[in-house]
Amino acid sequence: MINRILQTTLAEAILRSPAVALLGPRQVGKTTLALEAGNIHNALYLDLESEQDRAKLAQPELYLAGHQDKLVILDEIHRAPNLFPVLRGLIDQGRRAGRKAGQYLLLGSASIDLLKQSGETLAGRIAYLVLAPFNVLESPAIDDLWVRGGFPESLLAANSTWSLRWRQDFIRTYLERDIPQFGPRIAAETLRRFWSMLAHNQGGMLNTAQLARNIGADTKTAASYLDLLVDLLLVRRLPPWHANIGKRLVKTPKVYVRDSGLVHALLNIPDKETLLGHPVVGASWECFVIENLISVASDMAQAYFYRSNGGAEIDLLLTWPDGKLWAIEIKRSLTPKLERGFHSACNDLTPTRKFVVYPGLERYPLAADIEAISLAELAMEVKAVAEGI
Repeated sequence: MINRILQTTLAEAILRSPAVALLGPRQVGKTTLALEAGNIHNALYLDLESEQDRAKLAQPELYLAGHQDKLVILDEIHRAPNLFPVLRGLIDQGRRAGRKAGQYLLLGSASIDLLKQSGETLAGRIAYLVLAPFNVLESPAIDDLWVRGGFPESLLAANSTWSLRWRQDFIRTYLERDIPQFGPRIAAETLRRFWSMLAHNQGGMLNTAQLARNIGADTKTAASYLDLLVDLLLVRRLPPWHANIGKRLVKTPKVYVRDSGLVHALLNIPDKETLLGHPVVGASWECFVIENLISVASDMAQAYFYRSNGGAEIDLLLTWPDGKLWAIEIKRSLTPKLERGFHSACNDLTPTRKFVVYPGLERYPLAADIEAISLAELAMEVKAVAEGI
């Protein structure tokens, strides 16, 4: 079994807060992680997709009041939004009795309803954590992680064929069963085409009008599809850096499918050999690196890209709470070369540190203040800084 970096953070959050929301897409490992925490905290586990467990909560206040000595784990909490006001009352009751933490662990497959409901009723009583697929510090087999993605069943499958089949089934299940739970009815085939278009344009600038034309919908509808996939933690909008530095900056976000394995499944890419000959290979690697670094930074750093109309560009900017900037360029070459646009962008922003992530293992200087570095080593540095904040 692979240990998750978030395990310690989750344990600390349970000790600190009356309620903790652990969010992440389906099959990412939330339940496994929660049950491990539950073994420490004498937990009661309820799966709200189970009719039997939902029946226990027919009178939720009465049932949960009988288990206030335990950590109650409520899986797929979005299926029972009526519970949030009840949880608020029980948390306040527990506080009056002297219990200030470790009452409820809420698991959600999306941020939509959970964040909205809990934000309205549990303000000041809840901590939020997001569990992403496995990252490079949790699984050192970088090639497998890149090609198969970080969902446990896909990454740990016995062979490439089984891994691809799992991801294809995952996509089908999301389209046909899970997504209809979260919003208006959307034709599965239409949303699959939309999702596949995002994979084809992996890491590209958002052009909602073009996406709308490609699926035969209006711009508002296409925007709602994108919002849904973002809220389901399956797609990321990477915002552009915005600052008054006397330059005309690109203001459109980049968009990419967060898990590289899902990108490859949507494009029917079964293995590394096929990927290396596919046009998406460069964008796939770039977005894989970006998503891994954002994952290990947790919420301690804000992520952006930088692009000016004059051609200055940085693939990833990490901004830390102390105002320091890290500029990160991403290359898929064992002999990375920097273009003029990166140097120009660094002159604009004067970042504290500058890195070039490449597929090699050796760390070496490319210039006086720029280092070539592997993804794993930079991820360790990002994690160290995030943990020290």
